[in-house]
Amino acid sequence: MAPQRFHEQFDHIQRAMPGTALAMGPYDDGDAHFLYEKGVVLARDGEEARLVEDTVRAHFTETAGLVPDHVRRDGPHTNRTGVTRIRIGDPAEGADTVPHALRALREAEARRSRRLVSRNHVVHIAGGVNACPGDEPVPVARTQPANPAVAEGRYDADTAARVLVIDTGLVHDHDAYPPLAHTAGDIEPAETDADGVLRQYVGHGTFIAGILAAVAPNTAVTVRNTLSDAGAILESEFGARLFAAVDEGGWPDIISLSAGTTTEGVTDGLLGLDAFMRELREQRTLLVAAAGNNSSHAPFWPAAYAGLPEYADSVLSVGALSADGESEACFSNHGPWVQVFAPGERLTSALAGFDTPVPYIYQHSTYDGCRFDYDYSCTCQFPRHTGVLSEGRESTGAKPHQVMFDGLAQWSGTSFATPVVAGLVAAHMTAYGERDPRAARDGLLAAATGSAEVRGARVPVLRPPTWRPVSVADPAVPV
Repeated sequence: MAPQRFHEQFDHIQRAMPGTALAMGPYDDGDAHFLYEKGVVLARDGEEARLVEDTVRAHFTETAGLVPDHVRRDGPHTNRTGVTRIRIGDPAEGADTVPHALRALREAEARRSRRLVSRNHVVHIAGGVNACPGDEPVPVARTQPANPAVAEGRYDADTAARVLVIDTGLVHDHDAYPPLAHTAGDIEPAETDADGVLRQYVGHGTFIAGILAAVAPNTAVTVRNTLSDAGAILESEFGARLFAAVDEGGWPDIISLSAGTTTEGVTDGLLGLDAFMRELREQRTLLVAAAGNNSSHAPFWPAAYAGLPEYADSVLSVGALSADGESEACFSNHGPWVQVFAPGERLTSALAGFDTPVPYIYQHSTYDGCRFDYDYSCTCQFPRHTGVLSEGRESTGAKPHQVMFDGLAQWSGTSFATPVVAGLVAAHMTAYGERDPRAARDGLLAAATGSAEVRGARVPVLRPPTWRPVSVADPAVPV
C-alpha cells in the first residue's frame, strides 16, 4: 500500500498542531501506521504514574545521560480520564525517546501482567495509514436526492431517539437543509481559510448528521465539535472531551463516532479512553464506531473494543460496503472485530454552502489505480483530481483542482457507514418503542438477512431501504 497519502496528511496535521511535535509509529511492512506525540507517554494516575516516572528516569540516566528533570509530569491531573502525561526529554532536540521508554517498562509490565504506559496517540477522523477519510468530497447538484434518501416519518421530540455525534461541528447554514432542521450542537468556528476556501474536514460532522437524519427522521441529533483541528486530537485530550460531551447533555441513546487510531499492539486499546469506556459500559448508551480506512485487519480503536468480550455489548463496529453494496469498499478495515458492514462509498448528504456557494481545493491526488489493489472503479481513482499536498506536484506544473459546493456532496469512508448503522438502530428504537439502544441493536441484527463476503468470510450487512447502489460502470450515476 502506497504511503503517499499518509505522509501528506501527517504534514497537514502537524501544521494544525504547531505546538505539538508528532512522530510516526512503526508498521509491519516498514510504513508508518499511526501518529503519536513525540517525547510523551501516558500512564494512569497515582502509583503507576510514579512507577513509570521512576523506571524511565533511572533508565535514561544510566543509558542516555539525561538528567532527572528530563522526565517530568506535564501539570496536575484535572479531569476524569485518570491518565497523566509524562514528558521524557525535549522533543525539540530531535530524537524521539518514546520507543526507548516503552522498552524500559516492559519488564515492569510483565511483572504486573498489566500495561503501565502508552504512547499518546493522535485520534483522527477514520484515520490510520491514510489519516483521512476514504476520499475527499465531490459536489452534487441540489437537484439530486440524498443517498440514502430521507425515509418516511416525522420528528417528534417526545419519542425521538437521542444521538450524539462526536466529530467536526455543524456548518453555519446547516438548517437550510430540511432534514437538519432539528439538529443541534456546535457550529464550526472557522469554516474557511483567509482566502475564503473551505478547510479540510469542514462539513464532515454535517454530512454525518445529514445521513442520520435521512435514515432516522425521528432522531434528536446533537453534533459536538471535538475534531476541528485537521480532524485530529491527542488521545490524552480525547477522553476528557468525550466526558465533556456526555456531561453537557447527559448520556444519549447512541454515540456516533467516526474517528480512531491503530496502535502498536492488537489488544491494547487506548489508555486515554480507559475511564470513558468503563463508564460507557455501565450506561445503556451504545457506541457506534467506524472501523477505519486502512484496508487492514489491524484493530482500529475505539471501534475494536467491540472485539473485546467486556465491551461487546456496548460497542458496535462498522465497516463500509462498496458503492454497489456487494462487497467491502477497498479502503474499509475488516476482521473479526468488525461486527457489521453498511453502505459507505459514494453516499450523498449535506455538506456546506447552502446560503452561498463555497470553494474547496483538493488536498490529495487520485491514483492511476486503486491504492489498495482492488479491481473495481473505486474512490481511489474517480473522479480524477490533483491535490495541494501531493508530492512532486510542483515539479510537474500540475495545478490543484478547485470545486464549488452549494449544499450537497458525495463522500466515502467508514466515517459515513457509521451514521447509517447508528440511524438504523435509532429507527428501530422509535419504530418498536424500544428505549434500550443495545436491545434495539440486537433486534436489528437478528432481523437482518443481508450478508456480504469480506476476505473470504460472510459478514452481516445492513442496507437502509432508501439507499440506492451506485453503478460501478458509471460511478457518478445512481442505479
